[in-house]
Amino acid sequence: MAVNLTPQYLEAEAEYKKAKSAEEKLECLRKMWTLVPKHKASEKLQAELKTKISELKAEVEKERRSPKKTGVSYRIPRQGAGQVLLLGGPNAGKSRILSRLTRANPEVAPYPFTTREPMAGMMDWEDVRVQLVDTPPITAEHLESYLSGMVRSADACVLVVDLGDDDGPFAAEAVVQRLEQVKTRLIGQPPADPEDPTIEYIKTLLAANKSLAEGASARLDILRELFADRFPLITLDAESGQGLEDLRNAIYQLLGVIRVYTKKPGKPADMTSPYTCPVGSTLAQMAELVHRDFADKLKSARIWGTGVHDGQSVTRDHVLHDKDIVELHLG
Repeated sequence: MAVNLTPQYLEAEAEYKKAKSAEEKLECLRKMWTLVPKHKASEKLQAELKTKISELKAEVEKERRSPKKTGVSYRIPRQGAGQVLLLGGPNAGKSRILSRLTRANPEVAPYPFTTREPMAGMMDWEDVRVQLVDTPPITAEHLESYLSGMVRSADACVLVVDLGDDDGPFAAEAVVQRLEQVKTRLIGQPPADPEDPTIEYIKTLLAANKSLAEGASARLDILRELFADRFPLITLDAESGQGLEDLRNAIYQLLGVIRVYTKKPGKPADMTSPYTCPVGSTLAQMAELVHRDFADKLKSARIWGTGVHDGQSVTRDHVLHDKDIVELHLG
């Protein structure tokens, strides 16, 4: 059975062959995936496209974490335990949240579109730091051209909702729908194996701000009806500080990471600067964070922490837990 590729697919394939950067190639592949006929004869081609998309996603992510020095860019290098973007409609209070949770000083004013470009700040959570990025507002009619790329490459997002305005809940829905148009889906828990690889799923928390405003309770009910079980929800008032600590904790938990401390043989552990890695990480994966060559050279390790005896020797595939202390031994 022939695949019968359409002229539109062949045109997208030609664009892919001409593309130079990894991002350009990735966009072409996503377009090709959308256009490829979905039937039994095309199953092999679909599988090949999925593999190429997955590989290019990893390449784009690698480039993002080690960006080349160029001119003016809104690609903010990831720092700390993770990068979390603050998204929302006009006047939702994103800048105020950034200023209250970090030492950043964004312009804050009681009128919409005060934020014209991204601004980053570092949020403290116990002994780690999380990078928060305030972003320009998104509406049904307007999305900054660079912003979808930033959302796609972030570790997670916080969708800020204005409970002080009757339109607040609907403005949040407009943000979700506008990003959907560029294949970027905000979701409480991304699927483990998405059917459509062209869609980027971004783990997102809903932050209902201005909870002390008149009529906020009724708007909160509307917000819950709109979003139901789609996102975890935190209610706060950034101006007064009410609920800010709940938001701080929820942002860190959203990242799904653990802290691992290191020690040298015969020396006390360094408990001031933990490495953060995804929940479920193995010793070998953590070693690569310490140094890219360590994963290959790692022979064994001693560990102090959950589910082991103090100083117990473990192998490369040992799964780590939060606050484990690791002494690496290289071969």
